Amino acid sequence: MQTVEKSRYTNETQVSIVINPYGNGSYSISTPINFLNHMLELFCAHANFDINLSAKSLDGDFHHLVEDIAITLGQALKDTLGDKKGINRYANIILPMDDALILCAVDVSGRSYCKIDVNIKEEKISDFETVLLAHFFQSLCANANITLHLKMLNGEDPHHIIECIFKAFARTLRVAVAIDNSNSEKIPSTKGIL
Repeated sequence: MQTVEKSRYTNETQVSIVINPYGNGSYSISTPINFLNHMLELFCAHANFDINLSAKSLDGDFHHLVEDIAITLGQALKDTLGDKKGINRYANIILPMDDALILCAVDVSGRSYCKIDVNIKEEKISDFETVLLAHFFQSLCANANITLHLKMLNGEDPHHIIECIFKAFARTLRVAVAIDNSNSEKIPSTKGIL
């Protein structure tokens, strides 16, 4: 487990990230999407991840930017966990935020799967297109090789729903990647690999 630097430069975006999943929740997040900045900042605070992220759109298409941020974050997370020796691997939570109630379950399995059962009627929250929410998590999971299930149990305010999702994911991932001191030298799989 180590601090990792990762970058992704394309004709559409420029993304760079430094991540430490065993930090104290410090962050420096800079993207042109204010709502996404807020979500990533609270993710850091609730996951206790230290993240320095800078992202620019070169083509003005936020779909490309959100995707490339998620890809880069996923790759960095995968790299920083290494062989995943000693991690808890699994975690879940049901997290409330006012009217929103989100179930989140994570398996840091080495296999990518993402199931999102969330119903948001609004097409946009602030400067964030809600259709990009699922795309963000699918891209992150595909590149981090983790399994993620997100299910909305209740919710009316779209801002609360999305914020609750990011907080639930942060809290769940924090537990899943934490070291199990009773098995710190073991990979949590009978296969011997994750």
